[in-house]
Amino acid sequence: MCGIAGFAGAGDRYDLQRMTDALIHRGPDGEGHWVDVDNSVFLGHRRLAIVDLEGGFQPMWTPDREIGVVFNGEIYNHQELRKELSAEGIVFQTDHSDTEVLLHGYKLWGDGLPARLNGMWAFVIYDRLKRQLFCSRDRFGKKPFFYTHQAGLFGFASEITALAQHRSLSLSISQRAIKKYFAYGYIPAPNSIYAEVQKLPGGHSLTFDLDSRTLRMHRYWSYVLEPFDHIPAKAEEVWGEQLRDLLDRAVQRRLMSDVPLGTFLSGGIDSSAVTAFAARHLGAGKLNTFSIGFEEASFDESHYANMAAKALNTRHFPETLSLERASELLPRISDALDEPMGDSSLLPTYLLAGHARKHVTVALGGDGADELFAGYDPFRALKWVELYDKAIPRPLHAAIRAMAGRLPVSHGNMSFDFKIKRTLRGLSYSPKYWTPIWMATLDPAQLERLFGEPVDLEDLYSEAIDAWDRCTQPNLVDRTMQFYVELYLQDDILVKVDRASMMHSLEVRCPFLDIDLVDFVRRIPNDFKYRHGETKYILKKALEPVLPREILYRPKKGFGVPIGKWFREGAFTFDPSRSVPGLQQGVVQERIKAHLDGRVDERAFLWNYWLLERFERRISGASSERQGA
Repeated sequence: MCGIAGFAGAGDRYDLQRMTDALIHRGPDGEGHWVDVDNSVFLGHRRLAIVDLEGGFQPMWTPDREIGVVFNGEIYNHQELRKELSAEGIVFQTDHSDTEVLLHGYKLWGDGLPARLNGMWAFVIYDRLKRQLFCSRDRFGKKPFFYTHQAGLFGFASEITALAQHRSLSLSISQRAIKKYFAYGYIPAPNSIYAEVQKLPGGHSLTFDLDSRTLRMHRYWSYVLEPFDHIPAKAEEVWGEQLRDLLDRAVQRRLMSDVPLGTFLSGGIDSSAVTAFAARHLGAGKLNTFSIGFEEASFDESHYANMAAKALNTRHFPETLSLERASELLPRISDALDEPMGDSSLLPTYLLAGHARKHVTVALGGDGADELFAGYDPFRALKWVELYDKAIPRPLHAAIRAMAGRLPVSHGNMSFDFKIKRTLRGLSYSPKYWTPIWMATLDPAQLERLFGEPVDLEDLYSEAIDAWDRCTQPNLVDRTMQFYVELYLQDDILVKVDRASMMHSLEVRCPFLDIDLVDFVRRIPNDFKYRHGETKYILKKALEPVLPREILYRPKKGFGVPIGKWFREGAFTFDPSRSVPGLQQGVVQERIKAHLDGRVDERAFLWNYWLLERFERRISGASSERQGA
């Protein structure tokens, strides 16, 4: 796990040094630079040593110096690929470096390399013979990759903050991205907070040609739901056994490490399953597990985490997040973000990562299971909202929403009034907008007031519409899963975990995103994932021999935080004299006051706006300093 940065075009070693210096938290164990002055190619790397501690330094080159690479991530099938490449006569210089496998794999397979990889990655390969930079990001976008192409300069980095250190770059806030930020609660790829910077989407590669100075994008993988044609007798038992075997192997692959490791353990199904298989491989009492609890009871899961740790015989390290601790941490976290993100569970994830880093360098987590197995609450609503949409005339929707708006406000985790109000606001729109609007900070009508102008729904939710249209199965459950996998997982969940963990130089691995497991799960029909009101049905059945029923069939809480209550109690305040360009400040103040008065639950908006306001203030200050220099 590392940080990468570099560019082709205008600039010098000083720019490269500034870029890699900004990534020291991602790679505190060393750095490497390589400069091709004749071709104006600059490659930089910051290293967090996990595998091949002695031989994994970067940039790494083939013996003939024709192909070099800077790489962030882990390739879990590198031993199998190494054997395959050795059979082709390739001689390796390192003992077990996955980075060297990328070099020789590219030399043999070219741009077909990413499709052969099982892991998480963002890498740039410099092919000196073809005079090109070949860049790739893993299937789900677990490892970040930002790039810019302006005035003949191609630059890339693991974080925008590193990219912005290049003195020749021009950066301006994208108003389109800010609208999407309030529409989704995050900024979906390929957009970024800056108009001139893009994210390479998961499952994509791109090539920059040094001669023509042009970019070519290529999608090497797509998430496609393709249900099995044949359902075997006793499918739950047959598929359950296959799921257990695939998850067990995925966990075992991710135990590959030359440094201490452990698991995140919330006491939920997903993290408990990962922990159970990891504990089997490491032995009784040898696995370190980490959890975060809350003083606010409706958000606290520590009882279940302790129960799972005891049942699985792990060395468990719990931690509790208080209001005072949150007040202390949040400014530090927000100031380290390369762009705002609206998931308030970033806060406990940051604390959890820091807590784990005191003991280990690598942690395994349960991310991905909710998206792949229909594990979220909106799946329970789909049947009823479809009936509502057909039975209730559209003109009555606004009146019903107004009545629901009179329900007393609760700041509890996933409270009744929160679910009802969120569900109804999406139903005023076409079904393809339901899920993104349910998940959104603001609905389209509220966005129009905030920005003081009409919004184009097709453009605002273009990424969600693309996911809807790409789904090959014309039903609400599959199309909703497609949204969660393609957008919410990549641009919210994985971003949150990456940023929070790398602030502490901690590598987090996700066994549920193992491609062998994913390729099996995507073929299981949706009625085995969501059945009769039971989310993650087939996964729970598969794990019955592995986990206690109290863990498998307990109510889902999610990793939320009592941010609404904290705002009301004054833990985080707003400066009324400051405003964010493009937003109607009167509307902002109106929403803040409504929340503080207890009339409306504006927790999502307040969190999003608080982060955006701090971000805008920070970059304005940095821009002034830059101009002064």
